Amino acid sequence: MATTAIPGVARPARTLESRPWLRFALRRSGRLLVSLWVLLTASFLMTHLIPGDPVRGALGPTAPADLVAAKRAALGLDDPLPVQYLDYLRGVVTGDFGTSLISQVPVADVLAQRLPATLWLAVLGFALAVAVAVPVGVVAGVLTRRGHGRRTELAFTGTSVVLGTIPDFLVGVALVYVFGVRLGALPVAGNDTLSSLVLPVLALAIGPAAILARVLRVEMVTVLQADFIRTARAKRLPPRTVHLRHALPNALTASLTLCGLLLGSMVAGTVLVENVFAWPGLGSTIVSSILNKDYPVVQGIVLVYGIGVLLVNTLVDVVLALLDPRSMIKED
Repeated sequence: MATTAIPGVARPARTLESRPWLRFALRRSGRLLVSLWVLLTASFLMTHLIPGDPVRGALGPTAPADLVAAKRAALGLDDPLPVQYLDYLRGVVTGDFGTSLISQVPVADVLAQRLPATLWLAVLGFALAVAVAVPVGVVAGVLTRRGHGRRTELAFTGTSVVLGTIPDFLVGVALVYVFGVRLGALPVAGNDTLSSLVLPVLALAIGPAAILARVLRVEMVTVLQADFIRTARAKRLPPRTVHLRHALPNALTASLTLCGLLLGSMVAGTVLVENVFAWPGLGSTIVSSILNKDYPVVQGIVLVYGIGVLLVNTLVDVVLALLDPRSMIKED
């Protein structure tokens, strides 16, 4: 039956208060834009806050003065600071990150060549960390619930704390010594074969897997004490169903924020791991660029890393809101 509007009665206007998803989208978009602006400004000021002349530092102390002056003019470093800032923002928006002072190659081309190798490491390392941490954390939570398995809990907690606090590059050095030097089983440099991925991915994944497994165990122990789990057990559901279909989804929801932080830290962790294994990605490139004082390349890579971390954090917020819409209301 068609509805008819009652004369003289106006429909209530829909405001932002009645649209939680719109409020959520506006808040997240605003935060992302502000964070991007801060990142762009910080990367721009990087060159100007470094003591000395960056062009002279890149070309060397013996470079002729006229060459240094010409390079400064070509880079626009003689322009007023506000003009340089606007030109920098305009270049970033259009995809022009400048030109390398050393190789004279556009920075955008350097990023396009090196970024895929870094993404492979970060994504595979994160996938391996999650694939290991979830079953280990679930099993540890089931075995140590209600104070059971005290020795198992102490062994698991101690091991996870130690593995989670060791820096990635030290893990990489240990893997190189064991599997490369002593056993000679795996390559320790380059990316010529698929086996070259094994050690760098392990170096990235071991620490985050230990941290995530420890947090997931705590969440599982908490969830297994909830009322709905007691109800599921009272229905005589199989333990596997109770643990995997009822307890695990709730425990994972609380761990998603940590997953986002871990992925962001793993992206940044590729810098040291790539240098340990001579991996041709952004991490090894930024270190060599810093040593060579190739600041346009450093600026471009810093932007890529920063934008990657911001996008990961935003994606985690969106996933959390989808899984638990109440989280959107808590921020109001």
